[in-house]
Amino acid sequence: MFVYKNTLEYMSVKDLLKHQHAMLIIVAALGYFVDIYDLILFNIVKKPSLLSIGVSKENLENVGIHLFNMQMTGMLVGGILWGVLGDKKGRLKVLFGSIILYSFANILNAFATTVESYSIIRFVAGVGLAGELGAGITLISETMDKENRGYGTMVIVTFGALGAVLAAVIADMFDWKVAYIMGGVLGLALLALRVKTMESKMFKGLEKTTSMRATFSYLLFHPKRFLKYLSCIMIGLPIWFIVGVLIALCETFAKQMGVQGAIKVSTAVAMSYIGLSVGDLLSGTLSQVLKSRKKVVVIFLFMAAIVIGVYLFTSNISVNTFYLLCFLLGFSTGFWAIFVTIASEQFGTNIRSTVTNTVPNFVRGAVVPITLSFKSLTVSHNSTYAAIVVGSVCLILSLIAVLNLNETFGKDLNYSENI
Repeated sequence: MFVYKNTLEYMSVKDLLKHQHAMLIIVAALGYFVDIYDLILFNIVKKPSLLSIGVSKENLENVGIHLFNMQMTGMLVGGILWGVLGDKKGRLKVLFGSIILYSFANILNAFATTVESYSIIRFVAGVGLAGELGAGITLISETMDKENRGYGTMVIVTFGALGAVLAAVIADMFDWKVAYIMGGVLGLALLALRVKTMESKMFKGLEKTTSMRATFSYLLFHPKRFLKYLSCIMIGLPIWFIVGVLIALCETFAKQMGVQGAIKVSTAVAMSYIGLSVGDLLSGTLSQVLKSRKKVVVIFLFMAAIVIGVYLFTSNISVNTFYLLCFLLGFSTGFWAIFVTIASEQFGTNIRSTVTNTVPNFVRGAVVPITLSFKSLTVSHNSTYAAIVVGSVCLILSLIAVLNLNETFGKDLNYSENI
């Protein structure tokens, strides 16, 4: 792979890693790796952890959805908190604050003994997790040149998604309490790498000007801006429909599909995130080749629609074939890096952190209405019907949203919004 630099010079990926911004990319990628580890770990260990604190087998699914929704609600709150802090105090403060909060929260999670304490800790962990990706993407978007920043965000998400694979491996090898503690320790260990990380020059330039820092209300109370902001959010809905419903409840779907053998949730999650990582690598590269973010998202949306259909209507398959479908589901969601990059490129420097932090976390938080809608439909219909309805709505809204936004590939980001 070669990265284009200016108009006359090419440099290899090896040379890129020697570049002055390489440490920033590495730190952001490792941070997102731990972020995904902690974010996904609950879905992997929820059954043994809830059984160990006294939740009955009959109530596992309902309690699991409740706790997952608490985590995602925390991410909604954290998205706003860290986003505004990033625009007012700097991107680096978010990188430090978020990782400290979610690292300690996950260590504490190992000592939860009741559903109530588990719920509070997952909320706090969600608040902490909300700042990691947005701060990293914002820094990369504002640091790398406009033609190549897509490679930087691609590396972050491609590597970071593999954190789910480590979570699956650790959960299989150790007790759920050890898995939570290891996640927290990994996060704290990253603090040492972040000491020498540099702040965004665009943000430093903003500090020296009289430009006003936009507030979250700036996005909400102007129809045109709000529509653009809402469109950024809706692009990612199919990703978390797949992660939060089709993969998180894979045992339910496997049973309904008549899978010939017992599946392991940890393996299904790992396969889906390996697929997501491969998909992000392809989508990021394709975006650079086509010089378009929008075209790549549209391609992946149609791919997701096809794979979802195959997943829901396939029956009497082997366990390995089921895992292959999980991989393909993950692969079809591999436009996560492009989606977050689009959001970061839509607005000026004085509101960019708020947008880049809140958009992916609002998408993650959308798992709450998505799962509640799914569950409400399963009261009178089977899981396949409910998934078709909810999934179709997510895909249609995403397609409308991406078509509504302007292309941002190569856009100059060194400007401020007029407040």
